[in-house]
Amino acid sequence: MGLLDGKVAIVTGAGGGIGREHALALAREGAAVVVNDLGGARDGSGSGGQRMADAVVEEVRAAGGEAVANYDSVASVEGGRNILQSGLDAFGHVDICVNNAGILRDKSFANTTEELWDSVVEVHLKGTYCVTHAVYGHMKERGQGGVIINTSSTSGLDGNFGQANYGAAKAGIAGMSRCLAIEGVRYGIRVNILAPVATTRLTEDLPTFQDEKLQAQMDPKLVSPLVVYLASDLASEVTGKTYFVGGGRIAQMQVVTHTGVTKSEDGGVWTPQEIAEQMRPGAILLPE
Repeated sequence: MGLLDGKVAIVTGAGGGIGREHALALAREGAAVVVNDLGGARDGSGSGGQRMADAVVEEVRAAGGEAVANYDSVASVEGGRNILQSGLDAFGHVDICVNNAGILRDKSFANTTEELWDSVVEVHLKGTYCVTHAVYGHMKERGQGGVIINTSSTSGLDGNFGQANYGAAKAGIAGMSRCLAIEGVRYGIRVNILAPVATTRLTEDLPTFQDEKLQAQMDPKLVSPLVVYLASDLASEVTGKTYFVGGGRIAQMQVVTHTGVTKSEDGGVWTPQEIAEQMRPGAILLPE
């Protein structure tokens, strides 16, 4: 018996890296999987490379699981609907959606062009919207709940040099997901957020990942057990959470509002000098 027997999962960008590991891990626990991958390069160029998705489908089937391939782009409403339809045509319903598809077009902000900005936001943020909107509507109409897991990044939640476009998209995904988690409660739809760190074709040539020992420690297969947990009934009460995951470590990430200080005099109007005094190290306006 698997944790996900009878469930159907969509994984976008599942032709390699983290997405591939998600698809394989979900299938091992009994889920039938829609393996979506456009087959493009890591910068999003090119399409029609069905080999990547097909190879993962064959891996799942060789291990005794069920899977079908889908080659649509996530970056359009039509593509999102087609990805959902692949699951409905093959398996009749969809219970789990893991939005993982992404590209990188890194530049320092001064060198970022409109095209570089739009292409990254289109795939990550709009792509997450397009697939999620279709799947969420299906889950709501079906009335049996569901699980949506969206992929953010520490680049969006903490920041990173040269990734303003990517970070903006990933921060947007986190914000969208937190809002959707609130809306989904009444329909039994759980929404959680991943901020994964792993060695993939998107990260393998970045300076941080040049150390061979670090590359081994950041194997993408170390991310996927958390996806299985979040997709299963073991996490039936978990929604609206954000998790850093990678290298064997899992940590919840939170947006924290400190207690701060409230001024009652002068109608609550602060002077810049008073604010400066409260901002000094150790003052109560800021956490220590």
